[in-house]
Amino acid sequence: MSELNLQRAGKSMSQPRGRYSLLLLVVLFLSLAHAGQAQTTSVTATADVHLGVATCAGGPCHGAASTAKKNGVLQNEYLTWQVHDKHARAYSVLEGDVGKRIAANLGIGPATEAKQCLDCHADNVPAEARGVQFKISDGVGCEACHGGAQRWLGPHVSGHVDHAALVKDDGLYPTDLPADRAKLCLGCHLGDETHVITHKIMGAGHPRLSFELQTFSQIQPAHYVIDDIYRKRKTVSQGVQFWAVGQAMGLEKLVSGIAADKHQGNGVFPELVFFDCQACHHPMSNLRWQKRASTGLGPGIPHFNDANAIMLRTIAARVAPEMSKSLDSDIHALHLALSAGEGNPAEIAKRLGATAHQIGGVLAVHDFTKADMHEMLLAVAKSSTNGDASDYAAAEQVTMAFASIIYTLNSAGDLDAATYAALKGGLNQCYGAIQKEDSYDPVKFAAAAKAVTQAMPSS
Repeated sequence: MSELNLQRAGKSMSQPRGRYSLLLLVVLFLSLAHAGQAQTTSVTATADVHLGVATCAGGPCHGAASTAKKNGVLQNEYLTWQVHDKHARAYSVLEGDVGKRIAANLGIGPATEAKQCLDCHADNVPAEARGVQFKISDGVGCEACHGGAQRWLGPHVSGHVDHAALVKDDGLYPTDLPADRAKLCLGCHLGDETHVITHKIMGAGHPRLSFELQTFSQIQPAHYVIDDIYRKRKTVSQGVQFWAVGQAMGLEKLVSGIAADKHQGNGVFPELVFFDCQACHHPMSNLRWQKRASTGLGPGIPHFNDANAIMLRTIAARVAPEMSKSLDSDIHALHLALSAGEGNPAEIAKRLGATAHQIGGVLAVHDFTKADMHEMLLAVAKSSTNGDASDYAAAEQVTMAFASIIYTLNSAGDLDAATYAALKGGLNQCYGAIQKEDSYDPVKFAAAAKAVTQAMPSS
């Protein structure tokens, strides 16, 4: 994560939703090439004809110049997206110098015409699913998230059909539900069977992928307000639940990619995009390796990017302890299979993916208590002192986990002002410790994580 966005993400917990402009971090990120889905749903965001952003942008609908809230709708949603949301500029990134350079390095022609770029930098539905006002250059517009409006637009405008019916009968995508939001967002910000990125693409200049569902939801420029009208229409879930479900689905998607035949690699190396970048890409003069008891791996061994696995382990230990035993065993086995050839990595990855999927189902309906969050925060912090979160990607996830848990506790009124201020102070130290990848110091980060635990009162 960039320094600017890390700082803003840390500040976001004390600010109302809707003030986050120019914050969504990875709109220029494509996606990882993984197969499989967690928490299976019956809806997609591309099933119907996409009518185009202009269809939603009328003044009486969502195109007002300022907030004119009626029936629980702000009505300036289009302006928020166009001015403040980087999704609106996803396509233009492909027209810029970086987009042109990556496309040239890959030899794929213009990035604005390459499917592998457009699949995440635009609402790239097939030609037959594009309405007369649809423009690919609009980038990631309304229907990329809310689903093709062919069936739901009319009933939606009428105001006589409730949200649940629009989802069930008319193809509106349920972004309010943790599992469905995770499936949608991770499709591009991590990857699925239809969105592809490889180590080759990253070598051509594509930025490293970094994502956590709740943190990125929180810093997304909000075009809605959760009030009584919203609560009557939609489901309101805990922030920590979005974090937990996102971790489960993220791990499932990652290991599903490891298991897929098409990602086994054609040469000496496997598909390296599934491995931890910083295991190889850091200055040799920066001696940062630390022993990790949970893996048993020695120095100099690249390992798969297990940042989501580390987080899910801490969640499952509290919420699904019986499943956590299988999770721990599968994670350890996959590390050994990939690094020492002990077992079949694809078979172990499939088993691990199934375990993550099962845990994700539990997390999607679990009511996280104050005690749950207290114990998970302490467990997450412990991972930074026992070596598990010594790698940069894991430290990022630890920091965003802290933010999600602290935000949820504070929103529920479970923190007094002094405790909240102290927790934010420790959290800001964590953000400071991961500002720059090349100068990341795991010892400094562990000290910052300790400051968070010291600020958390005893349960």
